[in-house]
Amino acid sequence: MIKLAPSMLSADFSAFAADAARVERAGAQLLHMDIMDGHFVPNISFGPAVVKSLLGKTGLPFDVHLMIENADRFIPEFVTAQTEYIVVHEEACVQLGRTLDLIRDLGVKPGVALNPATPLCTLDCVLEDIDLVLIMTVNPGYSGQKFRPAGIEKVRRLAEIRGERGLSFQIETDGGVGLDNARTLAAAGVDIFVTGSSLFGAADAAEWVRAFRAAVEQQ
Repeated sequence: MIKLAPSMLSADFSAFAADAARVERAGAQLLHMDIMDGHFVPNISFGPAVVKSLLGKTGLPFDVHLMIENADRFIPEFVTAQTEYIVVHEEACVQLGRTLDLIRDLGVKPGVALNPATPLCTLDCVLEDIDLVLIMTVNPGYSGQKFRPAGIEKVRRLAEIRGERGLSFQIETDGGVGLDNARTLAAAGVDIFVTGSSLFGAADAAEWVRAFRAAVEQQ
């Protein structure tokens, strides 16, 4: 089943828990947490204390996307009873395999994110060890960026590789995702859609989710 993971980076920080509850009622399946350190990406977002503030305020599992350097040092801080995925960047991990082992040893599903310019071949040796691949369709760091269409072919090829190798990792996409490209991305092979400003900025979140479902089901 295709899942929707609203990015809490686009939520109202003065009503963080209320916005999480709002998108849960609207029909989301995950909450995407964009963690930025101002080093790996040119922005700072929020840390583990803010993520943990949502425990018990929503029933949705957390999809934690670490856009940070020295991820191994901070990963344990993001492990909670509601953390389903912790996703690290291939470009930021010196020993990617070791980092993925750490995540799994902590009882969380490991994932890897790729920036738009990073080729799929960089994951050849770890695809069997991960539960999710996040294809960035914008350069990470800020919400509201324009979608990069080259990501569609990247998703399509990754889905082919998954089938050829008999693997079962989820394919996620993040960056400029909206009602105008959801159908194309679903047809290419996306399982989890991260969306931000287009959902949180909608006058009626539930109606937006219904329109999204209608779009992806037309593939």
